[in-house]
Amino acid sequence: MDLTMKNFPVFLLALLLPLLASCDEKQVYIVYLGEHSGEKTYNEIEENHHSYLFSVKETVEDAKSSLIYSYKSSINGFAALLTPDEASKLSEIEEVVSVLRSHPTTYSLQTTRSWEFAGLQEGSKGFQLKKEDLLLKSRYGKNVIVGLLDSGVWPESKSFSDEGMGPYPSSWKGICQSGDAFNSSNCNKKIIGARYYIKGYEAYYGPLNRTLDYRSPRDKDGHGTHTASTVGGRRVHNVSALGGFAHGTASGGAPLVRLAIYKVCWAIPRQGKENGNTCFMEDMLAAMDDAIADGVDVLSISIGTKDPMPFNEDSIAVGALHAIKKNIVVACSAGNSGPAPATLSNPAPWIITVGASSVDRKFLAPIVLGNGMKIAGQTVTPYKLGKKMYPLVYAAQIVNPDVPKNISGQCLPGSLSPKAAKGKIVLCLRGNGTRVGKGLEVKRAGGIGYILGNSRANGAELAADAHILPATAINYENALKILNYINSTKTPMAYIAPAKTLLDSKPAPFMAAFTSRGPSTISPVILKPDITAPGLNILAAWSEASSPTKLDQDHRVVKYNILSGTSMSCPHIGAASALLKAIHPSWSSAAIRSALITSAGLINNVGKPITDASGEPADPFQFGSGHFSPTKAADPGLVYNASYTDYLLFLCSIGVKNLDSSFKCPIKPPSPTNLNYPSLAIPKLNGTATVVRSVTNVGSSKSVYFVKVKPPPGFSVKVSPSILFFKQVGQKKRFTITIKAISVNTGIQKDKYTFGWYTWFDGIHNVRSPIAVSVA
Repeated sequence: MDLTMKNFPVFLLALLLPLLASCDEKQVYIVYLGEHSGEKTYNEIEENHHSYLFSVKETVEDAKSSLIYSYKSSINGFAALLTPDEASKLSEIEEVVSVLRSHPTTYSLQTTRSWEFAGLQEGSKGFQLKKEDLLLKSRYGKNVIVGLLDSGVWPESKSFSDEGMGPYPSSWKGICQSGDAFNSSNCNKKIIGARYYIKGYEAYYGPLNRTLDYRSPRDKDGHGTHTASTVGGRRVHNVSALGGFAHGTASGGAPLVRLAIYKVCWAIPRQGKENGNTCFMEDMLAAMDDAIADGVDVLSISIGTKDPMPFNEDSIAVGALHAIKKNIVVACSAGNSGPAPATLSNPAPWIITVGASSVDRKFLAPIVLGNGMKIAGQTVTPYKLGKKMYPLVYAAQIVNPDVPKNISGQCLPGSLSPKAAKGKIVLCLRGNGTRVGKGLEVKRAGGIGYILGNSRANGAELAADAHILPATAINYENALKILNYINSTKTPMAYIAPAKTLLDSKPAPFMAAFTSRGPSTISPVILKPDITAPGLNILAAWSEASSPTKLDQDHRVVKYNILSGTSMSCPHIGAASALLKAIHPSWSSAAIRSALITSAGLINNVGKPITDASGEPADPFQFGSGHFSPTKAADPGLVYNASYTDYLLFLCSIGVKNLDSSFKCPIKPPSPTNLNYPSLAIPKLNGTATVVRSVTNVGSSKSVYFVKVKPPPGFSVKVSPSILFFKQVGQKKRFTITIKAISVNTGIQKDKYTFGWYTWFDGIHNVRSPIAVSVA
């Protein structure tokens, strides 16, 4: 799903706003003031924020009425309706760190079996949890509080039952906010808090259309319910998607965590929900400010940007930095803009950035062609064709005359001729429009069935959708085969067989084509994403006020639904973080991130390296350190720690000097490559580079670690010292990594990255860190 917003860079704002001074149209701006100074009451903080507005407004009444949010807990700043001239004047005040204009298209949502695949659930083969297993050691995440910024929650789902759960944790300070079809009785010992944030949305769009969404924490979309149940849904037996697919026991990764819901994403007026929602930066900042004060331990945020944004202009990065100061773990989606490189969202080093990969389950619905050829496909549509052959046609052959040739095969709304489509199976290609929307167009035109063919970019990745007619999805190679059959046959025919669920499919995992890629354009010295987790065809709870496709014309109601996106992989890491927090409550957020990164796996279930959706080798710009392994992360051996001050020094080193106004950057800050991160990226290497790292022993009190290195092709890597001796738990050891371009011509292209690894091992633990290097 998509939630979006745009902001002017601060330096452009300063240049452009004076030119726009004659324009008096009011818009929402966020005025960021950094940290709170001294002890002040909430009233005093709000009065201070009013004073800034008094300085640019003509009347006291205008100043007070213009204030939308006053950020009072950890974040110091406010959101207000301002003219460009007023915003320009505020940006010139010394204490003002930045002034950013809000926009509705910058941020958007990034939209059972996955936990069994990760080794965290009792399977169907008599497997019994042992005392040392992660779920028991963590007590299923009991009393850890996970906050979710999303589209709300459907509290009646069995996944949110509080049966057998004890009283609220004493650390909880939040509320259960009433609104449309939602009151305090909808919270319980599982959903312990729920709030909604809509002031920014309504300042832009006007009052919410209550037929589109609930003005409350209740979810009318489905996305928020899905992510919340993925994190912490209770075990619910005998559930499945529409049509009986993926039948089994649904469970979140941490079934006994407490959930705190922060609804920040809303339906876009005059746009179908299948196209996504929008999340306003001022609403998200308010939610994160409250979540920090409420006492959450983990934040799971399946929201990202369409384009990468500088840290000081990215409200998620700013809010997450304040959360890290309180030792809150923050996990975020990498985004769904793949397979293009340098597209990822949420690249801040204090955030766990999560890519998406597959699980070992397929929903097979093959196509039989008139010549007897059988083509593999996947779907979760419950509709079936009569068992006979039907006329088969390519969409471009039956479009209306006014449809442009370059999109004629994509089944876009209103493109197909009903006269030509009636009674036929129609092959549509991916590209523009939504997958389910293409099926809707085929049905509108009278088609009997629908085949969704991947583009070259989508490769072999198949997203299973609950289409509103008999349908199946095929990979790019098979789409070409069917096109060739259609074009070489006088009367092409086909039949789509009913779908069946197949478990233990191989190979798995593989990287989803849609998952956004590195390198980070905001800070190339930080290797992102950090890790990958299941995000393709994930079953979880759903809003009963939405349909499985979210199309207006789809009136089906489901309790559980299958969805794909880095929105689905992010809550897997949120849940794993909660389990680690339960076992190691004193660990820093950096230690938890390090444990997940250095324990991740690189091998699929056929014993070979993880590939992309087309079967080609994947790399760390797709999967980070690899596929998450929560059980191994609970005992990582060594961790790479970093403090709030370390992140501020990192920001100083890349020229961002004012996110915390109480912190003064040193004259010569450390190199950004020396941030103590559990991975290593060296862009544009010119000769030799040496970086410093330190590890903290969290394993055996007396241990010896040796280093293993797999250097990136074309480079040498030396780690010194090569042996680390630890005498006690908590002891730190420092080492250097020197990377040198090999002088012999290796054919490495300028700015092209190659990848390697270095690993500390003691015979029990393998503490692996990826390396990415390019030459200048």
